[in-house]
Amino acid sequence: MIILSHRGYWKDLAARNQRDAFIRSFDMGLGTETDLRDCQGRIMIAHDMPKGDEITFEEVLQIMDGRNLPLALNIKADGLAEAILELLKKYNHTDYFTFDMSIPDLVVQIKRGLRVFTGLSDILTAPVMLDAAAGVWLDCFNSDWYRTDVIDDLIAAGKSVCLVSADLHKRQTDKQWEIIRQCKSLGSDRLMICTDHPEKAREFFHGKN
Repeated sequence: MIILSHRGYWKDLAARNQRDAFIRSFDMGLGTETDLRDCQGRIMIAHDMPKGDEITFEEVLQIMDGRNLPLALNIKADGLAEAILELLKKYNHTDYFTFDMSIPDLVVQIKRGLRVFTGLSDILTAPVMLDAAAGVWLDCFNSDWYRTDVIDDLIAAGKSVCLVSADLHKRQTDKQWEIIRQCKSLGSDRLMICTDHPEKAREFFHGKN
């Protein structure tokens, strides 16, 4: 299983999606989830509407410094496909996926050849364009609703799966993480988890810091 830090590896809320959080995450060899929006012709790192002074996606790739660690790119605005592809190619970054875009933009991104994950959750129970997607962003908004077979069946079907850790929804992780640990596919590089507590997850799933 691959561990992804949520908006970088931060120690306080104000540091989310900030330079130091990305530096810490990458230096620890962690994959990282972050949010992409456009502002004044640039792709910015911003969960909410950007002001224009945020770190850019290109700066994040520069911080990555060729290490090609996994990136989960949460698409917060339509029409970014070409610019994202251009930057990924410029920095030779191949270990990534995009997710959470609108359905029309999902169609466009798949046609453009981006590595797209579709959504599956306790709210969205039928994944859109699952056959064409490279993987699934498996969410748990209101409960730990799935069991090991949901995860293992997707992996067996050739899809990658990124699990949203319950802590991102302000819930305890004990029950969910124990379900995940029972998966037959736990050792697969196509299984990921995105969490605010990457060191805790690394110790729980891999037995080390």
